[in-house]
Amino acid sequence: MTVHIGAKPGEIAETVLMPGDPLRAEWAAQTFLADPVCINRVRGMLGYTGTWRGHRVTIHGSGMGMPSLAIYANELIRDYGAKTLIRIGSAGAMQERVKLRDIVLAMGCSSLSTPSRGIFRELNFAPCADYQLLAAAYRAAMVRGVPTHVGGIYSSDVFYDERDDLSAQLMRHGVLAVEMEAAELYTLAARYGVRALAVLTISDHLVTKDELPSADRQSSFSDMVEIALEAAFA
Repeated sequence: MTVHIGAKPGEIAETVLMPGDPLRAEWAAQTFLADPVCINRVRGMLGYTGTWRGHRVTIHGSGMGMPSLAIYANELIRDYGAKTLIRIGSAGAMQERVKLRDIVLAMGCSSLSTPSRGIFRELNFAPCADYQLLAAAYRAAMVRGVPTHVGGIYSSDVFYDERDDLSAQLMRHGVLAVEMEAAELYTLAARYGVRALAVLTISDHLVTKDELPSADRQSSFSDMVEIALEAAFA
């Protein structure tokens, strides 16, 4: 057990999928894993371990934002031996060609700051995905015929952002989408020498102002989860 994860030694797999929402972790585990067992309920942050095509997998919530994800990712890697961590979550599109329900694979992440900023001080560290995971996820998406975009994303510190000038510059420079966790996940993966990737589903659009109804979001995330699982064990 750790401060934030109540799992016993051996109950967490080396491959961990990390949605932000703990209820999405529960949904994904019950939908895609065989014989899922709840291994964490501390602070309501649900985690489940089961198997997918014979491979052990843990699906564990991260909470919203980089500080929350940093807590769980640190403990999963440091105390439970996680080797592959894949964020599965929603994102807001920042380019017109990126449509609702499309998949975005985050090759690199821009951010104003992360919980790791204090370590780097004046250096602007550029966190990036594990290439083998990225390539495998892209192949899996192409096989499934899912519209998929690969490139840079923006990991924001805030959900209700009022920096229209910053959004305009990110769009101008080709940033595909905005979310709130991947930059710190990639940074921690680099620090610990493990693999990380963010597989994101577009749920709303900063350009067109379109958004998925809440009832449609869960059903639209199935491709994202299956792509993540196929990439992890390619």
